Amino acid sequence: MVIAECQVDYAGRLTAHLPMAKRLILVKADNSVSIHADDRAYKPLNWMSPPCTLVEREPEPDEAAATVDVDPRITRVWVVEGKNGDTLQISLGEVFHDSSHELGVDPGLQKDGVEAHLQALLAENPATFGRGYTLVQREYMTPIGPVDLLLRDDRGAYVAVEVKRRGEIDGVEQLTRYLELMNRDPLLGQVSGVFCAQQIKPQAKTLATDRGIACVTVDYDALRGLDHAEDRLF
Repeated sequence: MVIAECQVDYAGRLTAHLPMAKRLILVKADNSVSIHADDRAYKPLNWMSPPCTLVEREPEPDEAAATVDVDPRITRVWVVEGKNGDTLQISLGEVFHDSSHELGVDPGLQKDGVEAHLQALLAENPATFGRGYTLVQREYMTPIGPVDLLLRDDRGAYVAVEVKRRGEIDGVEQLTRYLELMNRDPLLGQVSGVFCAQQIKPQAKTLATDRGIACVTVDYDALRGLDHAEDRLF
């Protein structure tokens, strides 16, 4: 964890530049790197997802001449390279805090009663997701935490399901990270994803669809057997 003046330059699918300012830089045990301002809650200004590598070097003598916006206060440079060759260059000025902390294994998010019960009901009723679907395992562990349900579809392919009471963008991001790791496991093959909730916000649905993740909304009372067709007026 570093608090320092820094400027950040990203090069990859697009280019982006953050001018020199005081920021928080987090380098996590999974090798992810993220740069934060003192606002915007959890969302970083820029980041690099794992797998990636970080190399520290001294500023090159001709760097200031080659780059229009290089700040003369730069003392060292971190170059973070992602799996697709995209780079995040963090040029550090004055460092105010530099520390390392071992957090250990996280027990994961404790679900509320409704969400935990919803997950259990869906595990008992995998056909909710399609004819021929079967449960492989609840709380299937990945290197960064458990995915709620691991199923097989009617073709035998694996399907990872993330269950939420309310489906929001952070849930889609969570499932995206699980899928990225699971799809590297040769024993699983190609794993598809399903984002499941009682309500899914439009922004979350748009993001999930863009990433090839299916969205399923479920009726909690119907799954509990409280919604009987014969009791309805319409």
